Amino acid sequence: MGPQGVQDTMRVIEEFIRKESAAGFLLIGATALALLFSNSFIAPLYHWFLHLPVEIRVGPLQLAKDLYLWVNDGLMAVFFLLIGLEVKREILEGHLSSLRRAALPGIAAVGGMAVPAAVYLAFNHGDPVAREGWAIPTATDIAFALGILTLLGRRVPVSLKVFLTALAIIDDLGAIVIIAVFYTTQLSVSSMVVAGVALAVLVVLNRSGVTKKAAYFIVGTILWVSVLKSGVHATLAGVALAFTIPLRARDERGEEYSPLKEIEHNLHFWVAFFILPLFAFVNAGVDMRPISLQQMGGTVPLGIMLGLFLGKQLGVFGFSWLAVRLGLATLPAGAGWRQFYGVSVLTGIGFTMSLFISSLAFTDDALYQYTDKLAILAGSAASGLLGWLVLRTRRAS
Repeated sequence: MGPQGVQDTMRVIEEFIRKESAAGFLLIGATALALLFSNSFIAPLYHWFLHLPVEIRVGPLQLAKDLYLWVNDGLMAVFFLLIGLEVKREILEGHLSSLRRAALPGIAAVGGMAVPAAVYLAFNHGDPVAREGWAIPTATDIAFALGILTLLGRRVPVSLKVFLTALAIIDDLGAIVIIAVFYTTQLSVSSMVVAGVALAVLVVLNRSGVTKKAAYFIVGTILWVSVLKSGVHATLAGVALAFTIPLRARDERGEEYSPLKEIEHNLHFWVAFFILPLFAFVNAGVDMRPISLQQMGGTVPLGIMLGLFLGKQLGVFGFSWLAVRLGLATLPAGAGWRQFYGVSVLTGIGFTMSLFISSLAFTDDALYQYTDKLAILAGSAASGLLGWLVLRTRRAS
Protein backbone atom coordinates (compact mmCIF):
# COMPACT_ATOMS: atom_id res chain seq x y z
CA MET A 1 0.00 0.00 0.00
CA GLY A 2 1.47 3.36 -1.06
CA PRO A 3 1.60 6.60 0.97
CA GLN A 4 -1.71 7.81 -0.51
CA GLY A 5 -3.34 4.47 0.32
CA VAL A 6 -2.08 4.70 3.91
CA GLN A 7 -3.47 8.25 4.21
CA ASP A 8 -6.84 7.18 2.81
CA THR A 9 -7.00 4.23 5.21
CA MET A 10 -6.14 6.39 8.24
CA ARG A 11 -8.76 8.96 7.17
CA VAL A 12 -11.41 6.23 7.02
CA ILE A 13 -10.34 4.94 10.45
CA GLU A 14 -10.41 8.41 12.02
CA GLU A 15 -13.87 9.13 10.59
CA PHE A 16 -15.11 5.73 11.76
CA ILE A 17 -13.81 6.33 15.29
CA ARG A 18 -15.40 9.80 15.46
CA LYS A 19 -18.80 8.55 14.36
CA GLU A 20 -18.75 5.41 16.49
CA SER A 21 -17.68 7.42 19.53
CA ALA A 22 -20.49 9.94 19.11
CA ALA A 23 -22.92 7.07 18.58
CA GLY A 24 -21.84 5.63 21.92
CA PHE A 25 -23.06 8.70 23.77
CA LEU A 26 -26.34 8.64 21.85
CA LEU A 27 -26.79 4.96 22.76
CA ILE A 28 -26.41 5.85 26.43
CA GLY A 29 -29.19 8.41 26.07
CA ALA A 30 -31.49 5.99 24.22
CA THR A 31 -30.88 3.31 26.85
CA ALA A 32 -31.55 5.73 29.70
CA LEU A 33 -34.82 6.81 28.06
CA ALA A 34 -35.91 3.19 27.54
CA LEU A 35 -35.22 2.37 31.19
CA LEU A 36 -36.99 5.53 32.36
CA PHE A 37 -40.07 4.87 30.25
CA SER A 38 -40.32 1.17 31.16
CA ASN A 39 -39.99 1.89 34.90
CA SER A 40 -42.46 4.76 35.17
CA PHE A 41 -46.08 5.62 34.53
CA ILE A 42 -45.18 5.93 30.81
CA ALA A 43 -44.61 2.14 30.60
CA PRO A 44 -47.99 1.38 28.93
CA LEU A 45 -47.30 3.97 26.23
CA TYR A 46 -43.78 2.58 25.75
CA HIS A 47 -45.08 -0.97 25.29
CA TRP A 48 -47.82 0.27 22.96
CA PHE A 49 -45.09 1.86 20.83
CA LEU A 50 -43.06 -1.39 20.75
CA HIS A 51 -46.03 -3.46 19.60
CA LEU A 52 -47.45 -0.95 17.15
CA PRO A 53 -48.51 -3.07 14.11
CA VAL A 54 -46.79 -2.16 10.83
CA GLU A 55 -47.82 -3.85 7.59
CA ILE A 56 -46.58 -3.80 4.00
CA ARG A 57 -48.66 -5.53 1.34
CA VAL A 58 -47.94 -5.93 -2.37
CA GLY A 59 -50.55 -8.18 -3.96
CA PRO A 60 -50.46 -11.55 -2.21
CA LEU A 61 -47.15 -10.73 -0.51
CA GLN A 62 -47.70 -9.49 3.04
CA LEU A 63 -45.21 -8.46 5.71
CA ALA A 64 -46.93 -7.69 9.02
CA LYS A 65 -44.91 -7.26 12.20
CA ASP A 66 -44.86 -5.29 15.41
CA LEU A 67 -42.66 -2.19 15.27
CA TYR A 68 -39.87 -3.65 17.42
CA LEU A 69 -39.64 -6.65 15.07
CA TRP A 70 -39.31 -4.32 12.08
CA VAL A 71 -36.40 -2.72 13.91
CA ASN A 72 -34.78 -6.07 14.79
CA ASP A 73 -35.39 -7.79 11.44
CA GLY A 74 -35.42 -4.84 9.07
CA LEU A 75 -33.30 -1.95 10.28
CA MET A 76 -30.73 -4.29 11.80
CA ALA A 77 -30.27 -5.81 8.34
CA VAL A 78 -28.98 -2.37 7.31
CA PHE A 79 -26.63 -2.44 10.32
CA PHE A 80 -25.34 -5.84 9.20
CA LEU A 81 -24.96 -4.49 5.66
CA LEU A 82 -22.62 -1.87 7.11
CA ILE A 83 -20.73 -4.53 9.07
CA GLY A 84 -20.36 -6.60 5.89
CA LEU A 85 -19.00 -3.60 3.99
CA GLU A 86 -16.49 -2.88 6.78
CA VAL A 87 -15.36 -6.50 6.91
CA LYS A 88 -14.90 -6.69 3.13
CA ARG A 89 -12.93 -3.43 3.03
CA GLU A 90 -10.72 -4.44 5.94
CA ILE A 91 -9.99 -7.85 4.36
CA LEU A 92 -9.17 -6.42 0.94
CA GLU A 93 -7.11 -3.38 1.89
CA GLY A 94 -7.32 -2.64 5.60
CA HIS A 95 -6.10 -4.03 8.90
CA LEU A 96 -7.19 -7.56 8.08
CA SER A 97 -5.51 -7.64 4.67
CA SER A 98 -2.45 -9.59 5.85
CA LEU A 99 -1.71 -12.19 8.51
CA ARG A 100 0.73 -9.83 10.21
CA ARG A 101 -1.90 -7.12 10.59
CA ALA A 102 -4.75 -9.44 11.53
CA ALA A 103 -2.78 -11.67 13.93
CA LEU A 104 -3.28 -9.85 17.24
CA PRO A 105 -6.92 -8.68 16.81
CA GLY A 106 -7.79 -12.07 15.30
CA ILE A 107 -6.32 -14.09 18.16
CA ALA A 108 -7.77 -11.66 20.71
CA ALA A 109 -11.23 -11.94 19.11
CA VAL A 110 -11.11 -15.74 19.25
CA GLY A 111 -10.26 -15.61 22.95
CA GLY A 112 -12.92 -12.94 23.47
CA MET A 113 -15.57 -15.25 22.07
CA ALA A 114 -14.42 -18.64 23.40
CA VAL A 115 -13.83 -17.76 27.07
CA PRO A 116 -17.12 -15.86 27.67
CA ALA A 117 -19.03 -18.73 26.05
CA ALA A 118 -17.22 -21.18 28.33
CA VAL A 119 -18.01 -19.06 31.40
CA TYR A 120 -21.70 -18.95 30.46
CA LEU A 121 -21.85 -22.70 29.79
CA ALA A 122 -20.15 -23.41 33.13
CA PHE A 123 -23.31 -22.05 34.76
CA ASN A 124 -25.89 -23.34 32.27
CA HIS A 125 -24.59 -26.55 30.66
CA GLY A 126 -27.25 -28.68 32.35
CA ASP A 127 -30.27 -26.68 31.12
CA PRO A 128 -31.05 -27.18 27.41
CA VAL A 129 -33.15 -23.99 27.24
CA ALA A 130 -30.62 -21.82 29.05
CA ARG A 131 -27.80 -23.29 26.94
CA GLU A 132 -29.24 -21.47 23.92
CA GLY A 133 -27.90 -18.21 25.34
CA TRP A 134 -24.23 -19.26 25.25
CA ALA A 135 -23.38 -16.67 22.55
CA ILE A 136 -24.88 -13.68 24.39
CA PRO A 137 -21.66 -12.65 26.23
CA THR A 138 -19.39 -13.19 23.20
CA ALA A 139 -20.14 -9.82 21.54
CA THR A 140 -18.45 -6.41 21.76
CA ASP A 141 -20.24 -3.09 21.22
CA ILE A 142 -17.71 -0.92 19.40
CA ALA A 143 -19.77 2.28 19.69
CA PHE A 144 -19.74 2.23 23.50
CA ALA A 145 -16.12 1.06 23.74
CA LEU A 146 -14.78 3.74 21.39
CA GLY A 147 -16.93 6.33 23.13
CA ILE A 148 -15.13 5.60 26.39
CA LEU A 149 -11.73 5.67 24.67
CA THR A 150 -12.59 9.09 23.26
CA LEU A 151 -13.35 10.40 26.76
CA LEU A 152 -9.80 9.40 27.75
CA GLY A 153 -8.19 11.49 25.01
CA ARG A 154 -4.41 11.15 24.67
CA ARG A 155 -4.19 8.65 27.51
CA VAL A 156 -4.91 5.98 24.91
CA PRO A 157 -2.68 5.76 21.79
CA VAL A 158 -4.39 5.66 18.39
CA SER A 159 -2.88 2.21 17.80
CA LEU A 160 -5.07 0.79 20.58
CA LYS A 161 -8.17 2.38 19.06
CA VAL A 162 -7.28 0.79 15.72
CA PHE A 163 -6.73 -2.56 17.49
CA LEU A 164 -10.13 -2.32 19.19
CA THR A 165 -11.81 -1.45 15.90
CA ALA A 166 -10.21 -4.42 14.11
CA LEU A 167 -11.07 -6.76 17.00
CA ALA A 168 -14.70 -5.60 17.02
CA ILE A 169 -14.99 -6.15 13.25
CA ILE A 170 -13.69 -9.72 13.60
CA ASP A 171 -16.00 -10.13 16.60
CA ASP A 172 -18.94 -9.01 14.45
CA LEU A 173 -17.91 -11.50 11.75
CA GLY A 174 -17.93 -14.22 14.39
CA ALA A 175 -21.41 -13.13 15.48
CA ILE A 176 -22.60 -13.37 11.88
CA VAL A 177 -21.34 -16.96 11.67
CA ILE A 178 -22.93 -17.82 15.04
CA ILE A 179 -26.31 -16.41 13.99
CA ALA A 180 -26.20 -18.26 10.66
CA VAL A 181 -25.21 -21.62 12.16
CA PHE A 182 -26.89 -21.70 15.57
CA TYR A 183 -29.92 -19.40 15.38
CA THR A 184 -31.60 -20.53 12.19
CA THR A 185 -35.12 -21.96 12.55
CA GLN A 186 -36.94 -24.38 10.25
CA LEU A 187 -36.20 -23.54 6.63
CA SER A 188 -38.66 -22.81 3.85
CA VAL A 189 -37.27 -24.48 0.72
CA SER A 190 -39.11 -22.22 -1.73
CA SER A 191 -37.92 -19.04 0.02
CA MET A 192 -34.35 -20.39 0.15
CA VAL A 193 -34.48 -21.04 -3.60
CA VAL A 194 -35.55 -17.43 -4.24
CA ALA A 195 -32.81 -16.20 -1.89
CA GLY A 196 -30.25 -18.36 -3.70
CA VAL A 197 -31.31 -16.99 -7.09
CA ALA A 198 -31.15 -13.39 -5.78
CA LEU A 199 -27.68 -13.99 -4.37
CA ALA A 200 -26.54 -15.54 -7.66
CA VAL A 201 -27.82 -12.46 -9.53
CA LEU A 202 -25.84 -10.22 -7.16
CA VAL A 203 -22.68 -12.24 -7.81
CA VAL A 204 -23.26 -12.03 -11.59
CA LEU A 205 -23.72 -8.24 -11.29
CA ASN A 206 -20.41 -8.01 -9.47
CA ARG A 207 -18.52 -10.27 -11.87
CA SER A 208 -20.00 -8.45 -14.88
CA GLY A 209 -18.65 -5.13 -13.68
CA VAL A 210 -22.02 -3.56 -12.88
CA THR A 211 -21.45 -0.54 -10.63
CA LYS A 212 -24.94 0.99 -10.38
CA LYS A 213 -25.78 0.87 -6.68
CA ALA A 214 -29.52 0.85 -7.41
CA ALA A 215 -29.22 -2.54 -9.13
CA TYR A 216 -27.64 -4.06 -6.03
CA PHE A 217 -30.24 -2.55 -3.70
CA ILE A 218 -33.20 -3.72 -5.80
CA VAL A 219 -31.94 -7.31 -5.91
CA GLY A 220 -30.81 -6.98 -2.28
CA THR A 221 -34.37 -6.11 -1.22
CA ILE A 222 -35.63 -9.28 -2.91
CA LEU A 223 -32.88 -11.18 -1.11
CA TRP A 224 -33.92 -9.68 2.26
CA VAL A 225 -37.60 -10.53 1.84
CA SER A 226 -36.84 -14.12 0.77
CA VAL A 227 -34.38 -14.64 3.62
CA LEU A 228 -36.93 -13.16 6.05
CA LYS A 229 -39.48 -15.72 4.86
CA SER A 230 -36.98 -18.60 4.76
CA GLY A 231 -36.26 -19.12 8.45
CA VAL A 232 -32.69 -17.80 8.25
CA HIS A 233 -32.40 -14.55 10.17
CA ALA A 234 -33.01 -11.65 7.80
CA THR A 235 -30.00 -9.64 8.95
CA LEU A 236 -27.72 -12.11 7.15
CA ALA A 237 -29.12 -10.82 3.85
CA GLY A 238 -27.37 -7.52 4.62
CA VAL A 239 -24.02 -9.28 4.98
CA ALA A 240 -24.50 -11.27 1.77
CA LEU A 241 -25.40 -8.10 -0.14
CA ALA A 242 -22.33 -6.29 1.24
CA PHE A 243 -19.92 -8.94 0.01
CA THR A 244 -21.17 -8.56 -3.58
CA ILE A 245 -20.79 -4.76 -3.81
CA PRO A 246 -17.63 -3.81 -5.76
CA LEU A 247 -14.76 -2.21 -3.89
CA ARG A 248 -13.38 -0.46 -6.99
CA ALA A 249 -14.96 0.80 -10.21
CA ARG A 250 -14.46 3.44 -12.90
CA ASP A 251 -16.91 6.17 -13.85
CA GLU A 252 -17.73 7.48 -17.35
CA ARG A 253 -14.61 9.65 -17.31
CA GLY A 254 -12.40 6.68 -16.47
CA GLU A 255 -11.69 7.88 -12.93
CA GLU A 256 -11.52 5.25 -10.20
CA TYR A 257 -13.95 5.32 -7.30
CA SER A 258 -15.30 2.88 -4.71
CA PRO A 259 -19.03 2.01 -4.65
CA LEU A 260 -18.41 0.08 -1.43
CA LYS A 261 -16.80 3.01 0.37
CA GLU A 262 -19.49 5.42 -0.86
CA ILE A 263 -22.27 3.21 0.50
CA GLU A 264 -20.34 2.63 3.74
CA HIS A 265 -19.81 6.36 4.20
CA ASN A 266 -23.48 7.17 3.53
CA LEU A 267 -24.76 4.41 5.86
CA HIS A 268 -22.57 5.35 8.82
CA PHE A 269 -24.64 8.37 9.78
CA TRP A 270 -27.98 6.53 9.64
CA VAL A 271 -26.68 3.47 11.48
CA ALA A 272 -24.83 5.44 14.15
CA PHE A 273 -27.41 8.12 14.81
CA PHE A 274 -30.73 6.44 14.02
CA ILE A 275 -30.73 2.65 13.68
CA LEU A 276 -28.60 1.69 16.69
CA PRO A 277 -30.18 4.24 19.09
CA LEU A 278 -33.65 3.10 17.98
CA PHE A 279 -32.61 -0.53 18.46
CA ALA A 280 -31.36 0.31 21.96
CA PHE A 281 -34.57 2.17 22.75
CA VAL A 282 -36.85 -0.73 21.78
CA ASN A 283 -34.70 -3.48 23.33
CA ALA A 284 -33.21 -2.00 26.51
CA GLY A 285 -36.49 -1.11 28.21
CA VAL A 286 -36.33 -3.58 31.08
CA ASP A 287 -38.90 -3.14 33.85
CA MET A 288 -36.61 -3.58 36.84
CA ARG A 289 -39.30 -3.11 39.48
CA PRO A 290 -40.35 -6.77 39.76
CA ILE A 291 -36.78 -8.13 39.43
CA SER A 292 -35.19 -9.19 42.72
CA LEU A 293 -31.54 -9.76 43.63
CA GLN A 294 -32.38 -13.43 44.02
CA GLN A 295 -33.52 -13.57 40.40
CA MET A 296 -30.32 -11.86 39.27
CA GLY A 297 -28.45 -14.64 41.03
CA GLY A 298 -29.91 -17.20 38.60
CA THR A 299 -27.61 -19.15 36.33
CA VAL A 300 -28.58 -17.27 33.13
CA PRO A 301 -27.99 -13.70 34.40
CA LEU A 302 -24.85 -14.80 36.27
CA GLY A 303 -23.50 -16.51 33.17
CA ILE A 304 -24.12 -13.40 31.09
CA MET A 305 -22.72 -10.90 33.59
CA LEU A 306 -19.59 -12.90 34.39
CA GLY A 307 -19.16 -13.90 30.76
CA LEU A 308 -19.06 -10.23 29.73
CA PHE A 309 -17.17 -8.85 32.72
CA LEU A 310 -14.66 -11.64 33.38
CA GLY A 311 -14.77 -13.88 30.31
CA LYS A 312 -14.18 -11.09 27.80
CA GLN A 313 -11.18 -9.55 29.53
CA LEU A 314 -9.62 -12.93 30.34
CA GLY A 315 -10.12 -14.16 26.78
CA VAL A 316 -8.88 -11.04 24.98
CA PHE A 317 -5.98 -10.29 27.34
CA GLY A 318 -4.97 -13.91 27.95
CA PHE A 319 -4.95 -14.98 24.29
CA SER A 320 -3.15 -11.76 23.30
CA TRP A 321 -0.50 -12.22 26.01
CA LEU A 322 0.17 -15.77 24.81
CA ALA A 323 0.34 -14.62 21.18
CA VAL A 324 2.90 -11.92 21.99
CA ARG A 325 4.97 -14.25 24.21
CA LEU A 326 5.00 -16.93 21.50
CA GLY A 327 6.07 -14.40 18.87
CA LEU A 328 2.86 -14.71 16.87
CA ALA A 329 2.00 -11.03 17.24
CA THR A 330 3.25 -7.75 18.73
CA LEU A 331 1.62 -5.18 20.99
CA PRO A 332 0.17 -2.10 19.24
CA ALA A 333 2.78 0.64 18.85
CA GLY A 334 3.14 2.90 21.88
CA ALA A 335 0.94 0.73 24.12
CA GLY A 336 1.90 -1.01 27.35
CA TRP A 337 0.35 -4.05 28.99
CA ARG A 338 -1.60 -1.92 31.47
CA GLN A 339 -3.26 0.04 28.68
CA PHE A 340 -3.85 -3.14 26.72
CA TYR A 341 -5.55 -4.69 29.76
CA GLY A 342 -7.82 -1.64 30.07
CA VAL A 343 -8.91 -2.01 26.44
CA SER A 344 -9.42 -5.76 27.00
CA VAL A 345 -11.83 -4.95 29.83
CA LEU A 346 -13.75 -2.58 27.56
CA THR A 347 -14.47 -5.45 25.15
CA GLY A 348 -16.87 -6.71 27.83
CA ILE A 349 -19.30 -3.99 26.74
CA GLY A 350 -21.62 -6.24 24.76
CA PHE A 351 -24.82 -4.20 24.72
CA THR A 352 -26.38 -3.90 21.21
CA MET A 353 -25.07 -7.14 19.72
CA SER A 354 -25.59 -9.04 22.99
CA LEU A 355 -29.18 -7.76 23.18
CA PHE A 356 -29.68 -8.82 19.58
CA ILE A 357 -28.35 -12.34 20.15
CA SER A 358 -30.44 -12.58 23.33
CA SER A 359 -33.58 -11.84 21.28
CA LEU A 360 -32.65 -14.77 19.02
CA ALA A 361 -31.70 -17.16 21.82
CA PHE A 362 -34.75 -16.46 23.98
CA THR A 363 -37.59 -15.50 21.63
CA ASP A 364 -39.92 -15.18 24.62
CA ASP A 365 -38.73 -11.98 26.32
CA ALA A 366 -40.39 -12.98 29.59
CA LEU A 367 -38.76 -16.43 29.70
CA TYR A 368 -36.24 -15.32 32.33
CA GLN A 369 -38.29 -12.33 33.56
CA TYR A 370 -36.03 -9.99 31.55
CA THR A 371 -33.07 -10.79 33.81
CA ASP A 372 -31.05 -11.71 30.69
CA LYS A 373 -31.36 -8.16 29.34
CA LEU A 374 -30.65 -6.58 32.71
CA ALA A 375 -27.59 -8.83 33.04
CA ILE A 376 -26.31 -7.55 29.68
CA LEU A 377 -26.70 -3.95 30.88
CA ALA A 378 -25.02 -4.73 34.21
CA GLY A 379 -22.10 -6.67 32.72
CA SER A 380 -21.54 -4.01 30.06
CA ALA A 381 -21.70 -1.17 32.61
CA ALA A 382 -19.22 -2.90 34.93
CA SER A 383 -16.82 -3.54 32.03
CA GLY A 384 -17.07 0.07 30.87
CA LEU A 385 -16.47 1.47 34.36
CA LEU A 386 -13.48 -0.75 35.18
CA GLY A 387 -11.93 -0.24 31.74
CA TRP A 388 -12.27 3.53 32.12
CA LEU A 389 -10.72 3.45 35.62
CA VAL A 390 -7.76 1.34 34.47
CA LEU A 391 -7.04 3.60 31.50
CA ARG A 392 -7.83 6.80 33.44
CA THR A 393 -4.91 6.21 35.79
CA ARG A 394 -2.53 6.29 32.82
CA ARG A 395 -1.01 9.73 32.36
CA ALA A 396 -1.50 11.45 29.03
CA SER A 397 1.63 11.35 26.87
